[in-house]
Amino acid sequence: MHPQPRVLVIRGGAIGDFILTLPALRLLRETIAGCHLEVIGYPAIAELARTAGLADSIRSLEHRTMAPLFAKTAPIDEALAEHLRSFNLVVSFLYDPDGLFRASMERVGVKTLIECSPLVNPDGPHASRQLAKGLEKLAMYLEDDHLQRAHFQRPPNNQRRIAIHVGSGSEKKNWPLDRWLQVANEFPNDEVIFITGEAEQERGIQPTGRPIWHALPLTELATRLSTCTAFLGHDSGISHLAAACGVPSLLLFGPTDPAIWSPPQPWVQLLRNPTHELSALSVHEVKLAATQVVAKA
Repeated sequence: MHPQPRVLVIRGGAIGDFILTLPALRLLRETIAGCHLEVIGYPAIAELARTAGLADSIRSLEHRTMAPLFAKTAPIDEALAEHLRSFNLVVSFLYDPDGLFRASMERVGVKTLIECSPLVNPDGPHASRQLAKGLEKLAMYLEDDHLQRAHFQRPPNNQRRIAIHVGSGSEKKNWPLDRWLQVANEFPNDEVIFITGEAEQERGIQPTGRPIWHALPLTELATRLSTCTAFLGHDSGISHLAAACGVPSLLLFGPTDPAIWSPPQPWVQLLRNPTHELSALSVHEVKLAATQVVAKA
């Protein structure tokens, strides 16, 4: 009887970057049958992989024992070294231009290390396909099904609820708040909830007069998003989360290229002005597109 194969995936990055890597995790999970898969990352984000059933355990990339892995000669914690050696396969999405992490893996005796570049080429295919490219060294190829499916379960729900995320990681990717409030008024018979986080709070983007889900843990937000009829937002990590929850979505895109950065699921509709300026999108056209997405949901 063969022992259970053990796979370690190391992935830093922001929320959207991590969710764009879920198809690669699913590919590993499905190809290496019955494997124990661990993710080392930022726990608040990496926990999403466990919620999605794509990881069995999580470790923190910021734990003090991890730092020596990125230095040339620093002594590596023996318990960590033993833990790393216990994996049959280590897949790293870390940026390692000087090869310091690779050298540390060799030093501790890791058997097989596959490096997947976290850098996305603006002229390449969809980001998820680029991130999974390194797995082709193991004859693992991303299929459309890995990309175009929900990663989180969606419970049956009869209540009509629309979530609007008014922010993103960059102000250039945000449509003005007052316009979102006008769109929200288009749905007087539905529960409309605004999603905000620390970035919105810092910029003073705080909708008033509506329920707000503010700075929720991501796993909790995923659970709540799964109950929504529709989601409206920008090019953001939260939009990727909504799409991964199977929620019909309308996303407003500006300077970023949706062919690379949009969620790849078929229930996601995009709206982009030919000038690629978000401010050029009118309230009327967003209302029209949002009404269509909600009506189909």
